[in-house]
Amino acid sequence: MVGSEILADAAVKEGRYGQAFPTFGAERRGAPLMAFTRIDDKPIRLRCQIYEPDYVIVLDPRICQLQDVTNGLKTEGVVVLNTPYMPEKIKEKKLVAKGKIYAIDATSIALKILGSPILNTVVLGAFAAATNEVKLEYLRAAISDRFPKSIADKNIQAVEEAYKTVKS
Repeated sequence: MVGSEILADAAVKEGRYGQAFPTFGAERRGAPLMAFTRIDDKPIRLRCQIYEPDYVIVLDPRICQLQDVTNGLKTEGVVVLNTPYMPEKIKEKKLVAKGKIYAIDATSIALKILGSPILNTVVLGAFAAATNEVKLEYLRAAISDRFPKSIADKNIQAVEEAYKTVKS
């Protein structure tokens, strides 16, 4: 949920409109959660779940074995997947059914920079690089506004590392 909110905030900082909201079953730490973000150049009036996303971000690749994370994804859609596998291996293992796949080992980046497997901000760097939907400078600003400086600095470093990894 935090990543979704940061993404919406970054869009707003960029002069666009953003909306973020979660949906989840049993409320407990570590339980599967879906969070949605809408970004548009005009005011957003919808308040419902997104059924035909342009993008999908998957933090835990094990979810791909349980359900089709690309259900409803538009034909030209993008999937940002936290995994150490390369896109060819992801297709071979049939983890993702469709979409252009951007694989990022967000867990390794988070452990190296943040010292724990907190992935929300890391995948946002990968998302920004994969989609150009939000600029890196606005992600930095949204993170700086959300967290105390010491935490923000590390998260920004993680975002930048993921961004560079996907761009290269």
